[in-house]
Amino acid sequence: MLNETINILNDLELYGLKNSLSNETDYITNNKMSFLEGLNHFLKNEVKYREINRAEANIKVAHFPYLKEIKDFDFDYQPSINKEVIKDLSTLRFIEEKKNILFMGSPGVGKTHLATSLGIEAARKRNSVYFISCNDLITNLSKAFKENRLESKIKFYCKYKLLIIDEIGYLPITKDEANMFFQLIAKRYENKPIIITTNQPFSKWGEVFGDTTIASAIIDRLVHHSVIINIKGKSYRIKDLVQEEIEDEKSS
Repeated sequence: MLNETINILNDLELYGLKNSLSNETDYITNNKMSFLEGLNHFLKNEVKYREINRAEANIKVAHFPYLKEIKDFDFDYQPSINKEVIKDLSTLRFIEEKKNILFMGSPGVGKTHLATSLGIEAARKRNSVYFISCNDLITNLSKAFKENRLESKIKFYCKYKLLIIDEIGYLPITKDEANMFFQLIAKRYENKPIIITTNQPFSKWGEVFGDTTIASAIIDRLVHHSVIINIKGKSYRIKDLVQEEIEDEKSS
């Protein structure tokens, strides 16, 4: 009977029920649940199982550089960041309000960590998310342009509910590349939000994008309906290096 039930659940693709059938049956029996109570218990577990799987799939396809959450962030080390603002952003209200988020600051202060954490939170709540470095994005857009499929590539990046573009300003961008980048930003403008991380102030974006006019147009669309978080603090990489040196001294 048990094997037959498992086969039926497998045919119906009720994998959560199938995997937990034995344990949950014992739980229902021990708690003397009625048929409807037991069925309700089984179905709730199946829904929970599917939500977990869906969240894991969303996180996997997002291409995050690592899996770090907001709870892993050391706010004490970066006191310039208002923790309450980050907690509010983690409610994902900004997605429904179509607000962009811009994390600005020197290398190593935690911009990518926070951007990734918000992205993971969004993916877990069944939002489609895509993470990409600015350099990879520009490379992909340039390649698509040469292959006469720029429009379809921009559509690809626009299909995601949340797009995260990391490390704007680390490498120079040509005027043609800036134009392609602008097309993407304009397409998502007031439609779907973007999270940006950058180590350059807006005053330097003309140099970054090789053209002040294009840079101004990009900035204008990004900052309209946005949350800008300027992180002023020490690099976490320096913190980790100092900690390693302290531990080495203690062990020597």
